Amino acid sequence: MQVHLNPPLEPGSAPRHAAAIVAAAADISGAALDYSPESLSLVEEIVDGFRAEGVTAEAMAESLAAFGCYVGEVLARRSGGGWKQVPGTGATGVSLVVELPDARECDPIDWVVRRLSRGTDISIRDLCAAAERPYVAPVRRTQDAQSCD
Repeated sequence: MQVHLNPPLEPGSAPRHAAAIVAAAADISGAALDYSPESLSLVEEIVDGFRAEGVTAEAMAESLAAFGCYVGEVLARRSGGGWKQVPGTGATGVSLVVELPDARECDPIDWVVRRLSRGTDISIRDLCAAAERPYVAPVRRTQDAQSCD
């Protein structure tokens, strides 16, 4: 998926792309995207509408990237994270992620693209909620460790 946005998709432009999709969603469908976790349901509904119409990720690349920026802004604002350019490109051809305070990296643009391709199997709301939860490293058992069972 090639994304051609102006300005280019970079950490500093992601909030502007999010704001632009907020305005576009309000104009086109009357959707009130307010950067709340609840508004992610509206994003899912809009993407599900694209899916029902049979559109492809390539045909909707810029809109999907902008919705991903919106999802990323919801996550960044709630978690205290920020946008970060990463080396290479992800599955979506975009090398932009939200880095959480605990250094985990989330790819909300990919989440939106996967929602389009896989439907309700991908829950943007659940992915955001999981990302907001504190990371707990798995317990490593050693031979000397006692069982907690």
